[in-house]
Amino acid sequence: MLSEQSTATVRATLPAVGAAIGDIADLFYTKLFDAHPELLRDLFNRGNQASGAQRQALAGSIAAFATQLVERPGTRPDVMLDRIAHKHASLGVTPAQYEVVHTHLFAAIAEVLGEAVTPEVAAAWDEVYWLMANALIAIEERLYAQQGVVAGDVWREWEVVGRTEETPDVASFRLRPADGSPAPAFRPGQYVSVQVELADGAHQIRQYSLSSAPGSPYRAITVKRVLGDNAPDGEVSRHLHAHVREGDRLRVSAPYGDLVLKSDDAPLLLASAGIGCTPILAMLEHLAGTGHSAPVTVVHGDRSPADHALRADHALFTEKLPDSAAHFWYENPEPGHPADRTGLVDLSSVAVASGTHAYLCGPLPFMRAVRAQLLAKGVPAADIHYEVFGPDLWLAQD
Repeated sequence: MLSEQSTATVRATLPAVGAAIGDIADLFYTKLFDAHPELLRDLFNRGNQASGAQRQALAGSIAAFATQLVERPGTRPDVMLDRIAHKHASLGVTPAQYEVVHTHLFAAIAEVLGEAVTPEVAAAWDEVYWLMANALIAIEERLYAQQGVVAGDVWREWEVVGRTEETPDVASFRLRPADGSPAPAFRPGQYVSVQVELADGAHQIRQYSLSSAPGSPYRAITVKRVLGDNAPDGEVSRHLHAHVREGDRLRVSAPYGDLVLKSDDAPLLLASAGIGCTPILAMLEHLAGTGHSAPVTVVHGDRSPADHALRADHALFTEKLPDSAAHFWYENPEPGHPADRTGLVDLSSVAVASGTHAYLCGPLPFMRAVRAQLLAKGVPAADIHYEVFGPDLWLAQD
């Protein structure tokens, strides 16, 4: 809980800080990478830095945390904190790195806001930072302990035992621990980080959802080759597609991620678009294998059937459930595809059972549109869960 004095100061300065938070984030990352170039080379996603997505996410999370502290004292945005902590844990973030971030963030705040940063203002925002940082450190410590790893050492060598070309731009990689030990347990919907060494010596990291259900000695990730649209192609996806074959090894983290199925028997709606189908496939396979009996509605949108990765499995696992329906929308469908399933996903004709819990994964505009349609159908906001591939810009754009 923020102290009474700091609450008043943060409330008074939040508009000014909020208005400048983008400039603060830009300067922060410049200072951080000037002092620690190894962080950009081996920890941060260079693509997200180049696009500005990571800066937006940082600004949004700080603003959201501070706003909640002053508007809803005694509470904190646990959903946001959990999502950030899971991502940090998959990267092996350490408590000491929060000290490094603090140094350069507050140097950026002082430089951007100038004389407005009085000792009282600095102390108040310092309290905000450490409330957020210590909350994340505590969550991350728990996540590391659950996986039997320690901060900074979340990696294991995995061997690629199979590769399948799903579409021209999507490939699945089947993995097993290289040392022969059991694969760590995970929950359907979670992801792993994959670290690869690139041609310039950088060790870049990306997160990929586990696209098969738990219970097998193997794990699968399904990777879309990221083709830049007025930007460079994705570094890690391009490397995996071009260079990684059966028999090769990858450095893979323990599994993390907060978009996981609850254990109750509620009706479900699983909605995805594009490569967002990967965590949904793991959920579907798990539900089919465990005898889930409540209604399951499966929704997916894609450019065309040929672009729909894992399409056959998407339909097969849905068919195995006793009370299920699949609805696939394509912008460029095959001849004979229903007209009302052509174009973007439209739930107006889809029945949504009372008590439904919805899980969404795909591009942000898709998830915003589906969430709005579900709210209009009476699904409570608390029962709509989502996963963003990359920095979470939902908060940054609200």
